[in-house]
Amino acid sequence: MTVGVTSAPQPEPLTPGLYIVATPIGNLGDITLRAKDILARCAVIACEDTRVTGKLMQLLGLSNRLLRHDDHASDADRARLIEHMRSQPVALVSDAGMPLVSDPGYRLVRDALAAGVPVTVAPGANAPLTALALSGLPSDRFLFAGFLPPKDAARLATLAELATVRATLVFFETAPRLTKSLAAIGEALPGREVAVARELTKLHEECRTGSAADLIAHYTAHPPRGEIVLLVGPPCEADAGAHDVDALLLAALDSEKPSQAAAQVAKVTGLDRRELYARALELRQS
Repeated sequence: MTVGVTSAPQPEPLTPGLYIVATPIGNLGDITLRAKDILARCAVIACEDTRVTGKLMQLLGLSNRLLRHDDHASDADRARLIEHMRSQPVALVSDAGMPLVSDPGYRLVRDALAAGVPVTVAPGANAPLTALALSGLPSDRFLFAGFLPPKDAARLATLAELATVRATLVFFETAPRLTKSLAAIGEALPGREVAVARELTKLHEECRTGSAADLIAHYTAHPPRGEIVLLVGPPCEADAGAHDVDALLLAALDSEKPSQAAAQVAKVTGLDRRELYARALELRQS
């Protein structure tokens, strides 16, 4: 008598649409049960790098179709994906963490919504929030501002623009640029508490807090590796006035005349332009 072998039942297909799926930022154990289930049941997975997502899929025991969707994706590429979504479930993932956080996925979501395609999110690991929780810096208000500009003047200008924000500032940064960004923070946001979080959820996870100068000394002696989240504490009430304005003026004076610098800072702070111009002249002469 021959006994038949019954294969495992296949999961039911998902409703057509776009599924935004968070993936681990380091530790594979951070994949959620829901995320794995959605990835297993999607006909197509749109990802930044098929090699990176391919490794994750292999570790999860999945072999779904992967389509590259990165910064170079065109309107036509998005249109083709949306056509898939009309009849099939399509997942959107980033290389690590929550899609749309400093990656190009928002254009696809925007176009899908405009086309009337159902969109849902399976939340999960997120580097900025993980770093904020580890840092010990105030978390009641925070601003995620992506990557700081790579050029010195633009970096200082960005920090000066954010100087009056009453919130913890959160940035992504690369290891080779870390000490330059710390130096800019020390110049544009003096006295602030700073935290460097790197290799989050991995074996060598680290979150180091101190002044910009202290962190520069440490990472000059111990060059960092891995993915980095850089955090800057909010201004203290006692520090929220003059030196923030001076930082704004100094950053603007790096590329503008005193009158133009005063106009820029007046627009940001609402302070009197003539008083700012007088202070800009003092700073220029000092």
